[in-house]
Amino acid sequence: MPYKTPGVYVEEISTFPPSVAEVATAIPAFIGYTANSNGSVEVAQISTLLEFESRFGGAKAATFTAATSDGALAGISREGDDGSNPVHFLHEALKLYFKNGGGRCYIISVGSHRDAPSIDGFSAGLTELERHDEPTLIVFPEAVSLDAADYHSLCQDALAQCNKLQDRFCIFDVPGGDVDSFRGGVGTNYLAYGAAYHPYLQTSLSYSYDASSVTVEGVGEAARTADFGGFVVRYSGDAASPAADTNKGSAEDSVSFARDGDTLKIGNVDGKDGSVVADAFSAWAADNAADAAGFSVSAASDPAAEIPVTSSNVALTADGDGTATMASIQQTNTALWNDIKKAIGNQRVIMPPSAAIAGTYASVDRDRGVWKAPANVSLSSVIGPTQRITAEEQEGLNVDATSGKSINAIRSFTGKGTLVWGARTLLGNDNEWRYVPVRRLFIMIEESARKSTAFAVFEPNDATTWLKVKGMLESYLYGLWERGALQGSTPEAAYFVNVGLGNTMTSQDVLEGRMIVEIGIAAVRPAEFIVLRFSHKLAEA
Repeated sequence: MPYKTPGVYVEEISTFPPSVAEVATAIPAFIGYTANSNGSVEVAQISTLLEFESRFGGAKAATFTAATSDGALAGISREGDDGSNPVHFLHEALKLYFKNGGGRCYIISVGSHRDAPSIDGFSAGLTELERHDEPTLIVFPEAVSLDAADYHSLCQDALAQCNKLQDRFCIFDVPGGDVDSFRGGVGTNYLAYGAAYHPYLQTSLSYSYDASSVTVEGVGEAARTADFGGFVVRYSGDAASPAADTNKGSAEDSVSFARDGDTLKIGNVDGKDGSVVADAFSAWAADNAADAAGFSVSAASDPAAEIPVTSSNVALTADGDGTATMASIQQTNTALWNDIKKAIGNQRVIMPPSAAIAGTYASVDRDRGVWKAPANVSLSSVIGPTQRITAEEQEGLNVDATSGKSINAIRSFTGKGTLVWGARTLLGNDNEWRYVPVRRLFIMIEESARKSTAFAVFEPNDATTWLKVKGMLESYLYGLWERGALQGSTPEAAYFVNVGLGNTMTSQDVLEGRMIVEIGIAAVRPAEFIVLRFSHKLAEA
């Protein structure tokens, strides 16, 4: 600074190199469908399940049917109860994530529970995710309900994004446990940026449900019905003797309806299709709610069947036991209500493992560091894997000579519980990027170094700037070595940082504004195979 006025001036000179601020390593982005959605892709950061529920709503209620026999519960069934998980279960996935140690994460809502999962929705979410810098893990558990080809295409797109941005990693599920299909479908590009886990998990989480939507069979009065060929008339009101009749009328005129006491009169049915009659009733009932009360008209299984003309009223009669709802019997049949509630509570959600694994990544990173393999870790809120994998079966998952793609097993061990028993990327036969912690450690160091060296952009490309950059990176890597992230008995054996003219740069590089820094890192690798060698020792005198 120029000195023009006599006096004392103080100048502060920076003598320490800038430091590296380490980036977060386990900030997953969950792509899926939520209860509340504005119809477009929405992104939000959350730290708790309560924040998710406040922003996006709760879980999708499952639909249950309770069968009774002589007034007692005989069985409970869930809609789509074929051993698979529901289509929409992002809420349950997040619950499993937080229970396994997960923390702050991103939610990318691509639709509501009214929408069927589609490749277009997930692709739109993946495209939106590319705009955000902080997420480091990509998870889309609901995508397992897509067709196999669509799911594999989505996995390929996610891996391509990881390779493009080089700051994130994918956690995949194996839909339906079809390992061969998954290996063949994900391709061969950028496999080091993803890891797959198998099999699904039997969790201790219960289904969300609405008591008013739980059907209880055999305890209510059945709706009274009458079959009129192409359509069916039903009555569920309080009338003692409901009935209906039809007349041929005019084929050119619209179907007409009128109520005479407890009888629904239907006219002009000549040549009409049953679905036409049903639609006409819906329109009439909307304007004549009092007259239509209790009655409903629906098309028969064969709407084109001939509609008979009745000369007298046809009585609507009950056929078998009726149904009620769980909510309607809470006060009148408390014992059955409690039995149904207990039975539904015992129905456990089956989940793909990716959400639990994301929580495990976050927990291990926080407690040990990203360089510790997220394996030999117990899973919480998990009863066990849906398939018990033996050591022989895991050999084929761990090492595959044909595809070279490793699948990490989740296994149950006596006295230990359910453990993550693998830490390989999909590039399982590669010596450089075989292990998940090695790939993720490099991602962390690369991203941290990239952001911390941004100060040097447009700085003089001279020895002073080079020294600052080198000192900053060496200090950061030394700290990692002290924490056990790098192997080597000395810092020199663990890493190196080179920068300078004649070393990493030529005069042409300097003229073109390039400052090239070379960093070498000896990453620690997990002890995947512990070999204990025993031999007999002859006794000595």
